[in-house]
Amino acid sequence: MFSLLLSIIVTATIDSTTIFLGDQTDLHLQAVVDAETRVQLPVYGETLIPDIEIIDRSQIDSVRMDDGKLQLNQILTVTSFKDSLFSIPAIPFVVGGDTFFSDPMSLNVIQPFEVDSTMAITDIKDIYRAPVWWWGIIRWILLGLLLAGLGVGGYFAWKKWGYLLVGKKEEEPIAPELLRPAEEVALEKLDIIKAEKIWQGGQVKEYHTQLTDVVREYIARRFDVSSSEKTSDETLRDLKPLLNGQKDLYSQLKKMLSLADLVKFAKWATTPDENESSLLIAYDFVHQTTPVPTEENEGAEEPAKEPTKEPTK
Repeated sequence: MFSLLLSIIVTATIDSTTIFLGDQTDLHLQAVVDAETRVQLPVYGETLIPDIEIIDRSQIDSVRMDDGKLQLNQILTVTSFKDSLFSIPAIPFVVGGDTFFSDPMSLNVIQPFEVDSTMAITDIKDIYRAPVWWWGIIRWILLGLLLAGLGVGGYFAWKKWGYLLVGKKEEEPIAPELLRPAEEVALEKLDIIKAEKIWQGGQVKEYHTQLTDVVREYIARRFDVSSSEKTSDETLRDLKPLLNGQKDLYSQLKKMLSLADLVKFAKWATTPDENESSLLIAYDFVHQTTPVPTEENEGAEEPAKEPTKEPTK
């Protein structure tokens, strides 16, 4: 099937002129022209003609022939779902400014089986129900339990014998301050605060922060009451039952912590007397809560207590 004018050849051929309903066949489009000639192959949408559908199309392939001409090829894959003999008209090719047509073709689509129109529409086969694969389910459950057991067993084995692989963990050295009596460390730090007197240089907030830090650290070591993350009220509440009814001491400590809170959080302007009084309260609290030496160390020298009298201004 071709159309010939001078040196231009266009053809359209089909692989099978007879197919079963729903089968597919290829339609080959070809144009042979001079290399300088502009060619446009036919452009189709979803159908070639009514009831013949185009389900796939190749890219246009160009081949330069030995005689210098250019050959253009394209394949259209077509099908039909209608039992009929179709006449495919001549297919147009635009070459230069002219239109050339291929020969017409025919396609016979055959229904491969008889259809009884008197019967209701039914499925070809019943819906297939896959059986439950119990062994597969059980196998995955057993595998999950095995992995969980290995994980738990490995964890406890590492906790018990892991040190054999990495070596025994070295004990962390105890801070030197924790090896000394709590009152000794506290009094030493209070002496430093007293000597520096940073409140006289305007560092009132830092001064009261240092005082409360020393007292809180002492309370944590002496009474096992952790107060670093607690408010003053929470610290006093936990400490009150441990002071054995020392109401005056409790009252003085409350006064000191309350004043410190006012300075730190409310920017309270303190007087020199209040600053000195807070330091004396800290000294008295440490002295009055220091354990009394037992008979075993009765001969040991008792740490010197800081006098509680008002210091000279």
